[in-house]
Amino acid sequence: MRRDMPTPLASSSLPSQSQQITLRAYQEECIQSVLAAIENGQKRLGVSLATGSGKTVIFTHLIDRVQPPNELANQTLILAHRRELVEQAAKHCMKTYPNKTVELELSKHWASGTADITVASLQSILSKDRLQKFDPSRFKLVLVDEAHHIVAPGYLKVLEHMGLRHKQPDSPYLVGVSATFSRPDGLKLGAAIDEIVYHKDYVEMIGDKWLSDVVFTTVESKADLSTVKRKGIGGTGEFDLADLSRAVNTVELNDIIVRSWFAKAAGRQSTLVFCVDLAHVAALTQRFRHYGIDARYVTGDTPTLERINTLQQFKRKEFPVLVNCGVFTEGTDIPNIDCILLARPTRSRNLLVQMIGRGMRLHHGKENCHIIDMVSSLDTGIVTTPTLFGLDPDELVTGLTALKMLELRERKEAEKLAAAAEKEEKGEKDAPPKNKMTGDAPSTGRSYNVVFTEYDSVFDLISDTTSENHVRSISQLAWVQVTPSKYVLTTARDYLKIEKVENPGENEPHWKGFVVRSLPAGASKSPWASPQEIVTASTFDDAVHGCDSYATEKYAQFYISSRMFWRKQPATESQLRFLNKLRDPENQLGPHDVTKGKAADMITKFKHGARGRFTDLQAQRRKQERAEHVAELYRQRRLNETVTVGPLAS
Repeated sequence: MRRDMPTPLASSSLPSQSQQITLRAYQEECIQSVLAAIENGQKRLGVSLATGSGKTVIFTHLIDRVQPPNELANQTLILAHRRELVEQAAKHCMKTYPNKTVELELSKHWASGTADITVASLQSILSKDRLQKFDPSRFKLVLVDEAHHIVAPGYLKVLEHMGLRHKQPDSPYLVGVSATFSRPDGLKLGAAIDEIVYHKDYVEMIGDKWLSDVVFTTVESKADLSTVKRKGIGGTGEFDLADLSRAVNTVELNDIIVRSWFAKAAGRQSTLVFCVDLAHVAALTQRFRHYGIDARYVTGDTPTLERINTLQQFKRKEFPVLVNCGVFTEGTDIPNIDCILLARPTRSRNLLVQMIGRGMRLHHGKENCHIIDMVSSLDTGIVTTPTLFGLDPDELVTGLTALKMLELRERKEAEKLAAAAEKEEKGEKDAPPKNKMTGDAPSTGRSYNVVFTEYDSVFDLISDTTSENHVRSISQLAWVQVTPSKYVLTTARDYLKIEKVENPGENEPHWKGFVVRSLPAGASKSPWASPQEIVTASTFDDAVHGCDSYATEKYAQFYISSRMFWRKQPATESQLRFLNKLRDPENQLGPHDVTKGKAADMITKFKHGARGRFTDLQAQRRKQERAEHVAELYRQRRLNETVTVGPLAS
């Protein structure tokens, strides 16, 4: 992998001659996008490419294409957080640039700091004083693999040393590459990367035949996750692994997994199974063997040589099932995988994408990869394969390709709209919720349709609590939905809000979280300071998690938690006076008609835009009725113009 001793810089009389590798069209397109952004003055760039797209090939070929800003700055640093990624990048560089010096900064391998290309693991470069030997003025380029990790403290320390913590003219160029440019903890990737300059997702690449086709099957596992603890401040993060293992690692549930594999994956030669922890790996491997299947496992504790041997045997298809936990989620190249079995529930979209991405690489004789997702209850905020296509998390599918999944979503949306239109035509009204959202759930980050059903009053609008079901399945804080694209959390004095922001020219909206602080009386005409942005996220879930982390650090749980004891007590007199102003004098609320918590939520909705929303709903309702009237006139005209055999209408 590496020369035994650090090698001096290649002589200038021996220019590098990179091996001729024909880049795929999108790989060249990606490189050109990076070069164009650099030409336009950008410094810190992101490239979003699906797993299996050849990210290492792309950033390896960038090295010679990026021109040094001066005669001294001609070195490149490649950073990754796992040994496999470091070794993979070093192999590509030594193959592509045989006349450049390539050195490793990895474990016992110490680089000189002066090589043309240094490939470093984050842990190694930060240990002792190893970072100090790298002179930032001599580097033209810093490349980061799996760059969704780039805002972690360790990466930021390296970027600080290299002059890339903030954009500045004399720093190297930074290019971060990832298949999952989002953070479930709400941290801003913008702290390290200024612009995503290229994006190509796996659905598009499957359609272009650059990735293996995928078929999806979801199986209801019956696992009860309602009591599983969640990590992160306020329980906003991923499941606690020990708790999750106790919930899913049972003989009954493991039998369901194995039987599902027998039923759905017959004929598959190379199945990779994702488990929760070591105990789950051992137990599930045993269940496969119990039923006569040669299943083997690899974990983080598996000795290196044993792991290499097992992996090579799996690649040679010497056994059909490889079970793992946390080993093969990133940077693993096993193209023969033709089945992925997801035996661990997750609340992380990134993790889900990384897991299924292991099976998307093309391989001779491989028609497609079958993704079998053992799904569980929706109310725990899990992410499932259907959610990647804008479907409900608990949607059960069997053997659907990516294209069929998209067609299913469109059909589901059309069915919901048709059902709503039929009810409207019949004059029916839904029981609460009176305002029903259809289409994509907020967690997908996409726009979603709204079928407007008339509320009788502003009070009816703010008393409808069904819109909080989703946000409170992913958060323990007392968020309320003011509009389909605005959520508010009140504290003792300040409030937080999450809003969906539509970007002209971009397909996907994103979500922003703000804190709005109260001002002292008389300090300003407005009682509120200007909103301060605290998070930007590509999905609603990530925005909620980021705001939850901020709120839990800054404010007492007593005011912001949806589970406080006071919320179940009767509403106060002042709350009742406020709400009764919105009701008919002959139909006033009493102290036992509404709880203190619900009254607080209703008042929050009213103060933050419910009256305006009620007016908008009425206007949109009238507009919808006019559009339906015009459509009916058009339909009748078309019927009259159609000539058919049979009697004419009189």
